[in-house]
Amino acid sequence: MGIDITSFYIYRLRYFLGYGLIALLLIGLLIFAGLYTPGGISAQEMSMVVKTSGIDLTSIASLAITNLPFHLLQLASINLFGVTEFSIKLPSLILALISAVGLILLLQRWFKPNIAVLASIIAVTTGQFLFIAQNGTPGILYVLWSVCLLLFGTLIAKKVRLQMLWQILFFVVAALSLYTPLSIYALIALGIAAILHPHLRFIVRQLPKAPLVLAALLGLVITLPLILGIVHTPGLGLTILGIPSSWPNILANASLLSQQYLGFSLQSTTGLMTPVFGLGSILIIVFGVYKLIRTRESTQSYLIIIWLICLIPILITNPNFTSVTFLPLVLLLATGLESLLGYWYRLFPLNPYARLAGLIPLVVLVGVLVLSGLERYVYGYHYDPYTAANFSQDLSLLPKDTKHLVVSSDELSFYQVVAEHRSGLDVATTSPLSDTFTVSHDANTTTHPSFKIEKIVTSSATVEADRFYIYKKTN
Repeated sequence: MGIDITSFYIYRLRYFLGYGLIALLLIGLLIFAGLYTPGGISAQEMSMVVKTSGIDLTSIASLAITNLPFHLLQLASINLFGVTEFSIKLPSLILALISAVGLILLLQRWFKPNIAVLASIIAVTTGQFLFIAQNGTPGILYVLWSVCLLLFGTLIAKKVRLQMLWQILFFVVAALSLYTPLSIYALIALGIAAILHPHLRFIVRQLPKAPLVLAALLGLVITLPLILGIVHTPGLGLTILGIPSSWPNILANASLLSQQYLGFSLQSTTGLMTPVFGLGSILIIVFGVYKLIRTRESTQSYLIIIWLICLIPILITNPNFTSVTFLPLVLLLATGLESLLGYWYRLFPLNPYARLAGLIPLVVLVGVLVLSGLERYVYGYHYDPYTAANFSQDLSLLPKDTKHLVVSSDELSFYQVVAEHRSGLDVATTSPLSDTFTVSHDANTTTHPSFKIEKIVTSSATVEADRFYIYKKTN
């Protein structure tokens, strides 16, 4: 007599437990990533803070900048908490949480529950997602916009309740996404798929026109600052489209792309650990590509294929924007997992023991992918000399009682923003008329007569650990 595993109580709670595990894992990882790893801010994050601080909410021209939604959220965070590592990264952490929840809901709509759970766990534990989730730059927007567009588009296509709400949210997200460079290609892919695929074309024709017109007008109002900015500065439009000002080196970009996706034995030379996906995930993604080609007539496969075709030439000219491929690759990963699991179940359609035994290697596979991704993220951003050196702990190491800070000309703009939100702090590039002042590492290139070094503030780095020098006037 066979064992009916479906009668087990824990079996009936499997998806509840699975999504509960994802929720706990996600919250824990975001807190850990935001407060501990990489343990500093990059030059890109500093430049984002300077750009954010320059926004004037009373001027529509000031709003005509790329990634405006992120900068507005970061401006609110800085105004609330001052300029700290936490306030700089908080917008990305919030948007990452929204992105992860949206991704889980999207995978639920596109795949079976068991595949959605497994793919969600792998996706939120990849080094790329965790990095952009804590990085105080707009990189997380590439995931957020694509996830929300596909999710709302799916809810509209499947005629889920509250259709008018989903249509309005779709156009709002579409309008906001236009502020982010390269995000327009997700909209182009959706538009091409809606025109060429018979089923999608039929769905669009059946949609009520009045809510669509209302939602489109709302989207137009949201994009008004961007439109005015492009009219005034046409170069902004080229940036949005990802068109470089000069012809790129195609061979060099192709080499960089191959390193970012397939360079498993190469050292990373940028702030992002490469390759962006581990070897195991890439193999499953390749399997997903094979399944995608075989089922290319389906709506989902059709959309992914068009999306990837749109992204390939853009990536060749903009190889550093790997985040735009995150969602398509996760969908391919889920497709590969679904194909692998389905193949095993087809081998043993009626044997419950074989079906149960088949879960063991699958659990091992997912466990290895998750643990290797987390290990690579944590240790890579802390100890890889080519990556960890891109992050500075100076902001957290700066003594709280500092009144006069001397910095280099390259650091001046960032620390001026810090001074605007820290009472009593004065920042300059020359020695002040004071008995005590602090000098940054990069500015400590000259001697200060009549002063002695009272204290040196150091970091945990093995090289250039001397970050600040506190000088005190001698008697």
